[in-house]
Amino acid sequence: MEVAFILEKLILVVIIFTVTLVIAMYSTLAERKVAGFMQDRYGPDRAGIFGLLQPLCDGGKFFFKEEIIPAGAHKPLFILGPVIAIITACISSAVIPWGQELVINGKAVSLQVADVNIGVLYIFGVIALGVYGIMLGGWASNNKFSLMGAIRAASQSISYEIGMGLSLIALLMVTGTLSVGEIVAQQSGFVNWNIWVQPLGFLVFITCAFAECNRVPFDLPECETELVGGYHTEYSSMKLGLYMFSEYINMFVSSALMASLYFGGYNFPFMYDLGLSQNWITVIGVLVFFLKIFGFIFFFMWIRWTLPRFRYDQLMNLGWKILIPLAIANIVLTGVVTLVKDTYF
Repeated sequence: MEVAFILEKLILVVIIFTVTLVIAMYSTLAERKVAGFMQDRYGPDRAGIFGLLQPLCDGGKFFFKEEIIPAGAHKPLFILGPVIAIITACISSAVIPWGQELVINGKAVSLQVADVNIGVLYIFGVIALGVYGIMLGGWASNNKFSLMGAIRAASQSISYEIGMGLSLIALLMVTGTLSVGEIVAQQSGFVNWNIWVQPLGFLVFITCAFAECNRVPFDLPECETELVGGYHTEYSSMKLGLYMFSEYINMFVSSALMASLYFGGYNFPFMYDLGLSQNWITVIGVLVFFLKIFGFIFFFMWIRWTLPRFRYDQLMNLGWKILIPLAIANIVLTGVVTLVKDTYF
């Protein structure tokens, strides 16, 4: 029984890992296609039908490009930096429920790798580790511009993690649990989605998510007009590819997390009123969940070609002087509403 359980979880891990990599890979193509649409041009369309082979060509290019390690770099840490970045990006999805249980040969199979009761804390712990990959890469490069980009990334990450954490406290006050699986289960249907009771918290959370993923307008750690290339200036070949890939994986996982916490995850309207079997509800729920994720990914890309990049002082002021006070005000407001509701209703 224990061997079957471990095998089941390993298969699920491989599937999720593969899906994550494929979506991250094709997000690079989607980004360029969205950019082309926004700028009234086609985007990549030469490699394969509609350019569908372009991500494979880009990946092959990274693997076969010349690998250069600067003579003054700290080689072990120089290699470790992108490894930490990609690992932390991948393992953060372990507590996300991708769907309800599937019934196979009379046995219920969970679509969540680890349903731990501190899933939200786990995600924040992994996110906090991700900045070490960037910081190590910038410092080990022995390049002052790389180091400046790494310092920017560290300070930005710390600043916006505070706002993100505070925005989630109000959500946890409403749900009463740290388990991501239980939070999603509480949002059955449509009217129970947390976005209706925590719109301000979601606004703060998604803004901080942009900053945590180093996406425009928060891409100051790799601002090429000021820092050449940022923390990965000295990187080439697949090491540079790992840093870029980790950004798209973080974007995918952030989208999955926002869909889970605020938009019902795999839940969809009238899911139990259509007379469908459990397996069909699960399959449709997974498809709906990924549609929500793709919607958020498109929003990430849309913002990139809509808003200009902040100055660094504007970025820090937004985090410390606006988002953190808003998150604290949201906690107080949630506490007052909860108290009134429990007292009079």
